Amino acid sequence: MQLVQYLNDNGDPAVGRIKASDRAAQSSSSPLVLSGLTRWVFLAMLGFALGACSQSSRPKIGFLVKMPEQGWFINEQNAASRVGQEMGFDVINLGVQDGEKMLSAIDNLAAQGAQGFVICPPDVRLGPAIVARAQALNLKFVTVDDQLQGPDGKIIEAVPHLGMSSVKIGEQVGATLAEEMQHRGWNPAQTAALRISDNELPTARARTDGASRALLKAGFDASRIYDSAQRTTDTDGGFNAATPVLSKHPEVSHWLIFAINDETVLGAVRATEQLRIPAENVIGVGINGAAEAYAEFSKNTPTGFYGSMAVSSTMHGRQSAINLYKWIRGGEKPPGNTETGGTLMTRSNWRQVKTQLGLD
Repeated sequence: MQLVQYLNDNGDPAVGRIKASDRAAQSSSSPLVLSGLTRWVFLAMLGFALGACSQSSRPKIGFLVKMPEQGWFINEQNAASRVGQEMGFDVINLGVQDGEKMLSAIDNLAAQGAQGFVICPPDVRLGPAIVARAQALNLKFVTVDDQLQGPDGKIIEAVPHLGMSSVKIGEQVGATLAEEMQHRGWNPAQTAALRISDNELPTARARTDGASRALLKAGFDASRIYDSAQRTTDTDGGFNAATPVLSKHPEVSHWLIFAINDETVLGAVRATEQLRIPAENVIGVGINGAAEAYAEFSKNTPTGFYGSMAVSSTMHGRQSAINLYKWIRGGEKPPGNTETGGTLMTRSNWRQVKTQLGLD
């Protein structure tokens, strides 16, 4: 947009004109005869222009994610691209790790002729900025995974959303931890739970709150649930959040670990390994069921990462792209909030669950 405006305001006034000397030369010369090379160049340019016109008639959407290197988001973007090929629209996949990159990406999409975008924002508090930019550029958009917040901290319900039920999936995590603890016959007096969360992110808070409630419902002692805040939702963030808490409680012999996603739980499991806490004394349950979980389950020796509440990232990417495309083409606005559930994936069944959910 800025480039187009710049050219409109500052373009060369001679562009599109024929110089007087050129006109004189043309009028005094014989009829124009194209040489072989000139004719080839002309036809090549014509073909390119026709191809560009044909290509531009194909609908185009963006798919913007906050952490493009994570398996979950890779699956989503790949699924969106595949369904675009099936249904006849193009998908531009971009990473938006911060607010500046996000707004630049939205501008980029508009400049490329996109009609809308799917987004999992780097910060849900950027909701008003995203809405304003999309309206200014006449772009439709939907959110996936994380819902946007308004200036009052409340969800912007006018923006269509597709994502997992954070509370429900958190409760599934908590129930799984309690059941596996009981199955292993652990003494509650020697067991503690490590809850890692980002309380500034509503999705994280809802998932970990749900897990805590399920543990309490199963009779777990609330005073033995230790909180740790994370700065990032990746493996490093989980490791850095877990290490101080684990180190502070050497009297605890058995640990339950839960967080917003697989990566955070894996980071905490790595911290238990560094502190030489035996893997059989750790039960970590994550959320997502993506590549990071597959790699952990494929190891020769079991680790403290017991399971993941798997959700179909493939379905999230595919369906959110379809919803946006139908809205653009036919005016059919998607539902305000579509929620999905999870399936427990463990070392013993991960391949079957992966196939069942259509995961990459």
